[in-house]
Amino acid sequence: MTPTPSAASEYWARVDDELLARRLRSASAVLIEGPRACGKTTTARQQASSEVLLDRTIAAMSAPSLDSLAILDGPTPRLVDEWQFVPDIWGMVRRETDRRGTPGQFILTGSADPPADLKQHSGVGRVARLRMRPMSLFESGLSDGAVSLRALFDGEPCSAPAPAADLGDVAEAVCRGGWPLCRNMSADDAQDFVTDYLDELAGGEVGSVDGTRRDPAGVARLLGSLARNISSEATLSTLAADSGGERPSDPRTVSGYLAALERLFVVEDVPAWAPRLRSRSRLRGASKRQLADPSLAAAALGADRRHLLADLETFGLLFESLCVRDLRILSRPLRATVSHYRDNTGLEVDTVIRRRNGDWVAVEIKLGGRAGVDAAAAALLRLRDRVDTEHVGEPKRLIVLTATGFAYERTDGVTVTPISCLGP
Repeated sequence: MTPTPSAASEYWARVDDELLARRLRSASAVLIEGPRACGKTTTARQQASSEVLLDRTIAAMSAPSLDSLAILDGPTPRLVDEWQFVPDIWGMVRRETDRRGTPGQFILTGSADPPADLKQHSGVGRVARLRMRPMSLFESGLSDGAVSLRALFDGEPCSAPAPAADLGDVAEAVCRGGWPLCRNMSADDAQDFVTDYLDELAGGEVGSVDGTRRDPAGVARLLGSLARNISSEATLSTLAADSGGERPSDPRTVSGYLAALERLFVVEDVPAWAPRLRSRSRLRGASKRQLADPSLAAAALGADRRHLLADLETFGLLFESLCVRDLRILSRPLRATVSHYRDNTGLEVDTVIRRRNGDWVAVEIKLGGRAGVDAAAAALLRLRDRVDTEHVGEPKRLIVLTATGFAYERTDGVTVTPISCLGP
């Protein structure tokens, strides 16, 4: 797939296009959920035959009135946009899919996950979920896709010339983010967009997701703390101490804020991998803190391209966040999940991508430089030797993901490729 815009609509192809089509063949309804402004509605419209856009006016109506509007009537697949404004829609979709008994009837989109008691049923057997994220570098055109993640899993040789993007371009991509609306904006305008996005999150969105009033200043401080602790295993108590201002916040309050941000699909931590080990090392089970897009962390820190290039430590952490976003997107066609590894000896590997059939690759993320790549390769080889490969299998690939440079294979078997070459 080559990411190109439609001449008529300026729609840029998304990796999720294929996934949505696949789910519509197997499920009666597909729920596309993800952070606001990541492109859910526009992507759904490419495959929908009709649509209804829900708003707060319709949300105020009673269930019998909703039935009289024939909201679900129309050519299929029918798009029901921002369904969470009208939780009764969930039950209506269930009844209608049961009545029709055929796949591909509805596409629902949602920018917030309502409390479970508002959904009336889980959707099992009727609704397939598709988690959408902001655009990857491949989707936005900064990656040429010369190196395929699928091909890396399949063991194909890896070699590609250095892409045109340099370190400054990658720093700008971190700050711009993958928001479709920002694709044609200047860097300054894009950062204004993300800053406004954060302000709206703190000032209104977090309080509206479940009807609980929350302190906007406290939410803003937590977002700043998450940015300072991005790509780390910061505990709840660490976040509470860091976001409290003159005195630590109550961890229970911070936990509530985090839960709300997760429901808005803004916080998306990376879970720990728990393979069987050959050694007596003990696994660490903490998740790594991540946001849906690295631009959110950059905006919360007040960092732009110039700041990141002058502070490579912070740049490295936000670059890891960008790579995690992209790996989550690019691994979806492979039916794969992304986790991380850490044990009590200090061995850490940034991401482990595992397919449903058990195949896995391990990825260390470094901005670049020979010393950094060598250290990353050493960590990957230690991981390969530490896990019980009779139980989890040999890794299909050990990969060092960099910001720039050539894609090549080292003599020790480790593959090196820049994120600006990586595609699905």
